[in-house]
Amino acid sequence: MNKMMSLCAVAVLGLSACDVTHPVAVVGPANTVYRGTATATFLEGGWFHVNNGGNSCQGRYTPASETRMVTFPVTCSNGLKGVGTATYETPRAGGGEIIMQDGTKWRFIFGRGALAV
Repeated sequence: MNKMMSLCAVAVLGLSACDVTHPVAVVGPANTVYRGTATATFLEGGWFHVNNGGNSCQGRYTPASETRMVTFPVTCSNGLKGVGTATYETPRAGGGEIIMQDGTKWRFIFGRGALAV
């Protein structure tokens, strides 16, 4: 019994350490494209970081619920802040919208679709 508990503990720790990185594209005002990556961790959520050369933005999110939707705060190096909402279309791709404090709406795409932006 102790061996089985130990094996389960090792398996859970191993899975919790797995990070999966996906490409991300964020399209801001005037079709300004920010590119970067999102990294998801098992059971812990993840984070993303994008930049367009002059400005960078980042956010951290908790794991998706049964609705496959996450909401996350976004902060940018130019002081702009907002709240993003994204839906997983598959475990590795999806997208949504970021509404910034100035009222602008930015598109958020992760996975293979981000490479086409």
